[in-house]
Amino acid sequence: MTINAYSTVAADQPLRPTTITRREPGPRDVEIAIRYCGVCHSDLHMARNEWKISAYPVVPGHEIIGEVTRVGGKAKKHRVGDIVGVGCLVDSCRHCADCEEGLEQYCVDQVQTYNGRTQDPPGHTLGGYSEKIVVDEHFVLAIRHPREQLAGVAPLLCAGITMYSPLRHWGAGPGKKVGIVGIGGLGHMGIKLARALGAHTVAFTTSPGKRDAALALGAHDVVISHDEAAMGAHTRSFDFILNTVAASHDLDPFLALLKRDATMCLVGAPEHPHPSPSVFQLLMARRSLAGSGIGGIAETQEMLDFCAERGIVADIEMIDIADIEAAYARMLKGDVKYRFVIDSASLAA
Repeated sequence: MTINAYSTVAADQPLRPTTITRREPGPRDVEIAIRYCGVCHSDLHMARNEWKISAYPVVPGHEIIGEVTRVGGKAKKHRVGDIVGVGCLVDSCRHCADCEEGLEQYCVDQVQTYNGRTQDPPGHTLGGYSEKIVVDEHFVLAIRHPREQLAGVAPLLCAGITMYSPLRHWGAGPGKKVGIVGIGGLGHMGIKLARALGAHTVAFTTSPGKRDAALALGAHDVVISHDEAAMGAHTRSFDFILNTVAASHDLDPFLALLKRDATMCLVGAPEHPHPSPSVFQLLMARRSLAGSGIGGIAETQEMLDFCAERGIVADIEMIDIADIEAAYARMLKGDVKYRFVIDSASLAA
């Protein structure tokens, strides 16, 4: 089938309206009419080929909320009319150790929602800046939030699970002191989720003007990270720090805040590498520096249900698809609180 979409054909070209071809639903496929699609910084990285892996045309978008319109004859998980989501993955090998443990995000044969390998034309996957998508039922998630919250649910499919997975893995919860570095599209969800999990939550920012916003999001305390005295007051006190900053920066001041045997996890993907941390920051307290991807399908469903039960959604600004380039420009300036979401009805205009 032919549908409307927005794509770019080169790193130096803007996204423009186009049409793309989607496959007809196979036996275990679900066809979804997209209602909302979140705008992730990864979309911009891929559109501009900043990671040097883009295949064109690029149709970004991996924070998808929509309604099931057709299902394959053997599909059992979803029915026509269901509200569902699709995140960063649309396939994996299904049989490696990672897949068997529900960690599809680490499968070496994973297929991402855009720019992943596929037999469908043009040979790589095309994402959610489009009217419809067809996805294997295993990678389609149930959405249980009220319908009036659906636009704010879209960023949970990437920003939400990117925060939830490491918070759960490293045991954020009651009795734990957790730091969230950066108050942006990822960090604002990190604050909400760490607080909801029961951790004493401290936000780190370079902007004093974000203090009130961080407290409103649920932080118990806010630290201005270039204030040496404020940072020093928290030396060796954190059980876990989740660093969301996607720009190259010095990691040592944050490592110094970790207790013995504690971990700082990186989830931001900078265009340029971070300076190498001092090995002494790791050696002298048996600290760990780690990274984390998104989350597996089961964990993503767990996160969505956790958020639905507590009314947690992203703070968003809705846009029409025609405004995507302006949204990218604002995103680069940090001029959004905290995620853009595309109203996919605008694709029909």
